[in-house]
Amino acid sequence: MPDQPTPFEHALAADIERLATEIKNQRERPDLKNAAEKELVKEAIRSFPHLEKDPSTIAKQAPAASASSPATNANPKSPLPDYAQNAPAEVKLEIEYLMDVALRQGLSKALSEAQKSPYFVQDALHDALAGRLYPELQKRGAVK
Repeated sequence: MPDQPTPFEHALAADIERLATEIKNQRERPDLKNAAEKELVKEAIRSFPHLEKDPSTIAKQAPAASASSPATNANPKSPLPDYAQNAPAEVKLEIEYLMDVALRQGLSKALSEAQKSPYFVQDALHDALAGRLYPELQKRGAVK
């Protein structure tokens, strides 16, 4: 069954733990005090590449996302956020490929590869990952 998703315990165990810690750090940022839980997950994912390089820079990094929460996915079979559903096929494939890399090889690898992509792809990947990882982070008590 090669189409079965890889369990989080195997592919992303360490990444999920680091994300949980980073979500706590994001929750303490003054500009994210009233942010939705999914927005905190997205911000933690955005900061994930920086965790690998220098953990002391976490609080000093990129500005907060807009007040709007990540787009939910109206099509439950697609990992893409709503706003990416009508994107060109190449763009959708790139986002789906990066999601697959994240789930099979870890967030660092996928986010590193995504840096070569246009901002739209990066943002859609962050939203898709936030949507995909949110239930697992809920189970682990990292988000409400």
